[in-house]
Amino acid sequence: MNRILLSLLTGLLLSTTVFAQQPDKPNILWIVSEDNSPFLGCYGDTFATTPNLDNLARQGILYKNAFATAPVCAPSRNTLITGMYPPSLGTEHMRSTYPVPDFVRFFPRYFREAGYYTTNNAKKDYNTTDQPEAWDESSVKATYKNRRPGQPFFAVFNLNVSHESIIHTPIPNDQLKHDPEKVPLPPYHPQTPEMKHDWAQYYDKVEEMDRQAGALLEELAKEGLAENTIVFYYSDNGGVLGRSKRFMYESGLRVPLIIRFPEKYAALAPAKAGTVTDRMVTFNDFAPSMLSLADIKIPAYMQGKAFLGKQQVRERDYAYGFRGRMDERTDFSRTVRDKKYRYIRNYMPHRIYAQHLEYLWKAPSMPSWETEFKAGRLNDTQMKFWQEKPAEELFDTEKDPHNIHNLADDPKFRSVLLRLREANHKWLIESADVGFIPEAMLSTIAETTTLHAYAASGKYELKKVIETAEMASSRDPSTLPEIIKRLSDKDAVVRYWAVIGTVILKEAATPAKAKLNNLLSDPEISVRIAAAEALLNLGETEKPVQTLSEALKSKNRMARVQALNVLEKIGDKARPSYDNVRSLLVSEPKDGDYDVRAAKQVLQQIEK
Repeated sequence: MNRILLSLLTGLLLSTTVFAQQPDKPNILWIVSEDNSPFLGCYGDTFATTPNLDNLARQGILYKNAFATAPVCAPSRNTLITGMYPPSLGTEHMRSTYPVPDFVRFFPRYFREAGYYTTNNAKKDYNTTDQPEAWDESSVKATYKNRRPGQPFFAVFNLNVSHESIIHTPIPNDQLKHDPEKVPLPPYHPQTPEMKHDWAQYYDKVEEMDRQAGALLEELAKEGLAENTIVFYYSDNGGVLGRSKRFMYESGLRVPLIIRFPEKYAALAPAKAGTVTDRMVTFNDFAPSMLSLADIKIPAYMQGKAFLGKQQVRERDYAYGFRGRMDERTDFSRTVRDKKYRYIRNYMPHRIYAQHLEYLWKAPSMPSWETEFKAGRLNDTQMKFWQEKPAEELFDTEKDPHNIHNLADDPKFRSVLLRLREANHKWLIESADVGFIPEAMLSTIAETTTLHAYAASGKYELKKVIETAEMASSRDPSTLPEIIKRLSDKDAVVRYWAVIGTVILKEAATPAKAKLNNLLSDPEISVRIAAAEALLNLGETEKPVQTLSEALKSKNRMARVQALNVLEKIGDKARPSYDNVRSLLVSEPKDGDYDVRAAKQVLQQIEK
């Protein structure tokens, strides 16, 4: 007992000594809003009502070029908490809980070990197995006020009032503060009453978010901590109406970022108060930058680059981003952004942008947009969302902030296209991107090892896989002979992407028909499903639908989701699979029941 008491007393004395010896350690406060692009007055939005954040910008540094790595919360938050790029970890898909290597720690744990009090209020959603030891407190009641006297803190407050879900239930027009008839719509949105209402209601919620942020800042000042605390405000991804959140444009990836340094820590600030900077910053850079501010050594495994503190490095040239599966819908894209141009590579260009996604369609604006499409009342810009994607997209973000003029085929921008295409390719290799593994395979691999370890094991032929995926997504018929050759490759991931190439080429892939029929018996279920999709494009029905229907009995949920995504496209032709689809509707879908959500949509298509 005496030894225990002595140990506790020694720990307390050491702890007190740590705090006494660290008067220069700054407190760090994160105010994180959800699902909003820079819809703030300080970013030039004259329709927004955001006095508190506008004032914070006058007191701090406003970043023009801050980017989420993913246009949706869970993969984006995975980046923030790990300092790693999710396609390197296998945590890119929305949502998933694939494990990360033991050496990857949620970065607040390093703060705790350095004597900080760490709190999270309250959202986590880190897209992997939780690490609760990262926090002293994580709950709706978590607060820095519970720390010991003199103890520095790292505190996160998540404001969910601007989350996508807030527009699912319309507020009566006469209760809105922002006038739907005056709200500025982006050119890709039709002027439907529902669209205007959703936008106005969203601006109201951004105003409320600003009020809540102001209350947190006021509380900090009342506690006498404003002069000892570096304050960050940012959003977890862009948003929130259709073609923003979940999509690879500025509207989905560019986020507001404001950082206020008190005078005491002015030496840590990269510029004076009231400065607007064009420095490129991504969520990959946040974890190392926080550690740098607290003078904690940055772990070598982190892929981000510190842009603040003593360990900051040269500004990055490019901001990288990604999109994988979004809930029940399979898709796959990568993007590179420099200070002027955004390049997007769509590896599944045969998937239309507007794949029906249950949660997204809960916003009244989405069905109204679809209604206008079906009625033929959309202009060319508004129509593109309902069409297949090009393999490559290139936008001048200065002249075209809404990303509606694709320059990828313009000869004047050929050099820009080639430069950013090469930057994307190099990063896929450097980051060991495991996202090219179809998720049915990926989920099986994750049962026995981390995907990061698998990528380093020598079993993943990354360069050949990426080469095949780039060839497959190019829509170039001249690649068909090589694609047909790779349909017989020993690597299932290479075979999968070769089949995707035939899916994309549609009727032009007719010479591959015999091999595709053979692949209906491939040992890898992802390849069988893809082959069925290709054969459906070539006019076959019975065997492909039978293959897809059998896939619905698989224990692999991601295989079921893949098959359902194909069945949903073929309407009444999917009828032979009806019983197997219906068997998936055991209950209302919960988080993660993406096969159930997809099955509901397939049945709606069959039963029309």
